[in-house]
Amino acid sequence: MNPIANQLASFLKNYLPFSILSDLEMLTVATHIKVIHLEKNQTLFRINDILHDSFYVVANGIINLSVISDAEETFLNKCTAGDVFGLRPFFAKNNYMMTAKAREESLVYAIPIATFRPFVAQNSEVLNFLLESFATNSTNPGDIQAKGKLLSDNVILGNQQADIQLFQSLVYTKKPVICTPDTLVKFAAQHMTDMVLDCVLVVQDKFPVGIVTDTDIRTKVATGRFSIDVPIDKIMSSPVITVPENVSLAEAQLLLLKHNVSHLCVTQDGSDKSAIRGVIREHDLILAQASNPGVLIKEIKRAQDVVSLKLVRSKLTELIQTSLIKNIPLSHIANISSEITTALLKRSVELAILDMGSPPARFAWISIGSQARKEQLLLTDADNILVFDDVAQEHFRDVKDYFIRLSKKTLSLLEFIGYPTCNNSHNSTNIVLAKSLTDWTKQYVNWIKNPGEKNNEINAIFFDLNFVYGEPKFEESLTATVFQNSFKNALFFDYLGNDAIRKPAALGFFKKYNLEETGLHKDKFDIKNRLQMGLIDGARLFILHHNIRGITNTYMRFKQLAMVDVKNAELFLNCAEAYLSVSKIRTSEGLKNDSSGQYVLIDELSKSDKEKLKLALQPLKDLEELIKDTFQLTKFS
Repeated sequence: MNPIANQLASFLKNYLPFSILSDLEMLTVATHIKVIHLEKNQTLFRINDILHDSFYVVANGIINLSVISDAEETFLNKCTAGDVFGLRPFFAKNNYMMTAKAREESLVYAIPIATFRPFVAQNSEVLNFLLESFATNSTNPGDIQAKGKLLSDNVILGNQQADIQLFQSLVYTKKPVICTPDTLVKFAAQHMTDMVLDCVLVVQDKFPVGIVTDTDIRTKVATGRFSIDVPIDKIMSSPVITVPENVSLAEAQLLLLKHNVSHLCVTQDGSDKSAIRGVIREHDLILAQASNPGVLIKEIKRAQDVVSLKLVRSKLTELIQTSLIKNIPLSHIANISSEITTALLKRSVELAILDMGSPPARFAWISIGSQARKEQLLLTDADNILVFDDVAQEHFRDVKDYFIRLSKKTLSLLEFIGYPTCNNSHNSTNIVLAKSLTDWTKQYVNWIKNPGEKNNEINAIFFDLNFVYGEPKFEESLTATVFQNSFKNALFFDYLGNDAIRKPAALGFFKKYNLEETGLHKDKFDIKNRLQMGLIDGARLFILHHNIRGITNTYMRFKQLAMVDVKNAELFLNCAEAYLSVSKIRTSEGLKNDSSGQYVLIDELSKSDKEKLKLALQPLKDLEELIKDTFQLTKFS
């Protein structure tokens, strides 16, 4: 029994990623840990130092990380007890690009990479944590606002965060340098220099048999071990590690760690007996990691201006496109997109407040519509309401005026990012959509108890609510009001039911798609109003009818309804799949045409997509019949 190792293991088990390891695994690591004492201002490593064989964890004290920016050393991050730093030896072969210096007397644990590497290669959770930690401790001077604890400031998206790297694609070199085994080293090196690439693939009979990198030339040729006039097969590493064209970020990273190599050869089928398609470098993985959801959210939290937020939104678009190409379930993509979009909305509100000054009362910014349902994949309008605390009558006008101005400022920022202002004024710049909590409560009660009153018709999207920023209890209060007042309210469900079944028909008399007859979208099919909205409204209607709280997403609503209403389970499951199918077509069309995807040209859809649209029509028709039967509706209701 090693009491010191036990003590080290016990300490580290309190922090990620060590808490993921088993007690036995952690004890194995702990027996190889070296304890380093640093005096105040003592440097552990500095920019351009040769990489160490360990990474580090702060035991106590403070370690400052800094970079060179504009010829000056600039503070990047502060690491305190439990924080991980110095991960470059894991993910890159070039020298350190930052300096680690003790701000006060400190103890640091040095964890040998050779000891820890097997646990990383075997555990994607550990890998994901280290990848994100490495990516977020950026050396980009633009990230100098990245203050605060590395661990406590991390954003974890549960299984989504781990799973995203299983399908996140890589951009890699598609035209690598290639030579035969008998090519002289000097000619291969010259070719690498001309092409500005750091490796050459050695090919025999069109298949890869080895690889030579810059490191090989430095360590084997520049040191004099081999002459520049020897055939390249004398210094190549063989066999080369090969991967298929659709390899993911996580898969590539695991292979690099497992085989302790810096390059992977991409081939047509992933074997060394198929055509070469390119080369993946460690640097390619670092670039890909910059589009990881956790990293994107952290970039949002640090953003000091709207330009930075717009750049993140463009990365989100790329992530969605990649996910669709790889046929990742749309529900999974939507969850991740929603997390990032919510972070963008929240930061926009924060930037607006920084510009205007502190709010005069507590408030909540609440999304309604597609973002509230976690279905906003495209750059569609950011519908919202604003709820502020009840204040004395003499202050009410000034308070409301502030929040109207805050809404206008925030929505102008969102418009710059790419989220257009709602044409129907379903946002808090509309003076009637920024109210006190009491006024909003009265509004919802009136909508529910007196639906369809003149000049006060309900738009059903107001019954999809998702808290974004401020006081969460305001959203909870309104949601409770909705469910309490709608329970067994026949008049309310009669109104919502009729609204759901009165959507414009998808097909005409001769079973042909009803296309727009005039206007900008003439001869196009309105996939939103003629297909999606019927499913969205139906799911919401039955969720309220069954008094099921806490589920706002249409797909998940149908899945939950299938569990609650066993008699109609098959219908609800069919509706769930139909909704995903239609939404995927709309998203693909929107990304392709840089639009909201609402209007599509039927003739330009693939045969498969046309078939999916037709298959979605039957569940919608069945859902409408169920609505009529359940709520005893007729076309004269």
